[in-house]
Amino acid sequence: MKSHVRDDRLDPGLLRLIGVTLLGGIMGILDSTMVTVAADTLADEFNTSLSSISWATTGYLLALTVTIPVTSWAVGRFGVRKLWLFGLVLFLVGSLASALAWNVGSLVAFRVVQGVGAGVVDPLVLVILARAAGPSRAGRVMGMMGVVLSLGPVLGPVLGGVVLESMGWRSMFYINLPIGIVAVLLALRVIPAGPPVARGSGPRLDLVGALLMAPGFAAILLALTEAGERARFAAPSVLIPLVLGIALLVGYVIHALRARRTEPLIDIRLFSSRSFAASVTVQGLVGLATFAVLFALPLYYQVLHGHGARAAGLLVAPLGLGSALAMPLAGHLSDRLGARNLVRGGAVVAALASVGLTRIGADSGEVWSVLAAFAVGLGLGGVGAPTMGSLYRTLPPEKVPQGSSVLYNLNQLGGALGVACVALILAAVGSGAAAVDGAGIGGFQGAYWFVFAVTLVILAASPLLPGRPEAPTAAQADASSADGSAMARR
Repeated sequence: MKSHVRDDRLDPGLLRLIGVTLLGGIMGILDSTMVTVAADTLADEFNTSLSSISWATTGYLLALTVTIPVTSWAVGRFGVRKLWLFGLVLFLVGSLASALAWNVGSLVAFRVVQGVGAGVVDPLVLVILARAAGPSRAGRVMGMMGVVLSLGPVLGPVLGGVVLESMGWRSMFYINLPIGIVAVLLALRVIPAGPPVARGSGPRLDLVGALLMAPGFAAILLALTEAGERARFAAPSVLIPLVLGIALLVGYVIHALRARRTEPLIDIRLFSSRSFAASVTVQGLVGLATFAVLFALPLYYQVLHGHGARAAGLLVAPLGLGSALAMPLAGHLSDRLGARNLVRGGAVVAALASVGLTRIGADSGEVWSVLAAFAVGLGLGGVGAPTMGSLYRTLPPEKVPQGSSVLYNLNQLGGALGVACVALILAAVGSGAAAVDGAGIGGFQGAYWFVFAVTLVILAASPLLPGRPEAPTAAQADASSADGSAMARR
């Protein structure tokens, strides 16, 4: 008879690895939203329009999206440590260059360099932590990482506003340099080198797949971003990239299923696994719901309560705080209980809190919306960490980079879709895109009912997630613990 044990302890070496990895990853997460608050200042600085300045953010996100699929291939070709250091250095070069930008064109170009660096680093956060944690600790480690993922989008605009007002727009980029240098130095000591990769070894790049998948994801992201800004889908700037992106991704699916000579960037057959398909779909829906609330709530405070951007950002912070509190606990519990029931509970909490937001009127005190947003965060955090844990608990080790690529891209697309849908709902109440800023309470209530509907879809998908994980045998636990400790020590 096999003896079963559970050893989910996080030893000091693993904790150091988690800390160093999250220090490097947090810069890209914050930078994706920090710069948005400086749009007016940058437009005045470079004497240009807001639509031109918006490309400093859009270009960053597109570069990140294009890079992520290629990163999943590069892991096997160059190794995690070299790739991590390359991504960090490239991000720092882009940050320094962005701080020294002399016109809008140079700023956009240097933000693209930043985005490429973030596209290398961000998915590697998932890869490094998933490999170090092993199946028995996946939920707990993903829960700790989820704290950064939850607080990043919320704190980015707040920190950006503080830095902008106190030190100027260039400091929004300069601030990355000391953090990044420390992250590089610590990575040299803590991030494992891994087995040596001989020159010319490793998988060949699926060039055709890269030329189909990366632009396909980027085109869809561009379409959703445009839809959010214009508050309508029926526009050439939305429909053309949307159709092109879908066509490219369909082309990639056909190519990947027929590929023989090279391994595809993403193995489409991964989706034949019910747990994988359910996990990445649910995580995409979490991104959709989170960014829908993140877009609607600040507008609610600004339009109906007359708050400024900084006050509105601070009032939204409880959403991220709730998620940050729920994720570590839910992730830890998922290692013992599995994802299914925890996701159900989180979805129910988020659904009830969303209904609570729909009952808030223009004359309601801010305390009620703050409490409801906090509860939405708790619920979505209770969904997110167990879902990521279940993904890495069931994914074959050699497929972790590909799974991370899919997870991150679907979360990005889900967030963009959430913003676009809420903008469309708010505009539909008024007389078009211009009505978003002047939407009445009916528009915001419609947005929160949309979030409620998303939580119901998550609830409906929860039975597809894995239940209670089987306890590892003593031999498996020893092997997992040894692998994680060795990875953390190197």
